Amino acid sequence: MVTTGTIWSVTVTRYRCEACGNLTRFDVTVLRRTKAFHHFNLAGDLDIEDAEVLSEVVEEVQCRWCGTGGRVVDLDPGEGASEVVTPSS
Repeated sequence: MVTTGTIWSVTVTRYRCEACGNLTRFDVTVLRRTKAFHHFNLAGDLDIEDAEVLSEVVEEVQCRWCGTGGRVVDLDPGEGASEVVTPSS
């Protein structure tokens, strides 16, 4: 059993597919390097604590509607397109 608290904060970038106009469905491949404290209790259950993102690279963004990756663009932050999200447990 793995229990986790907040693993990391993620910067969310909004995308738009210029081929089909999609604004909502994308496959995003991210390479994320993290450092975390792994705490195993006596029963062997893992609790991951104090996780920190050391680096993060978006490798590919592909449109779910039309399948293209070459025509997907980031929306400008000035358009209210970017925010920081922290997953909850």
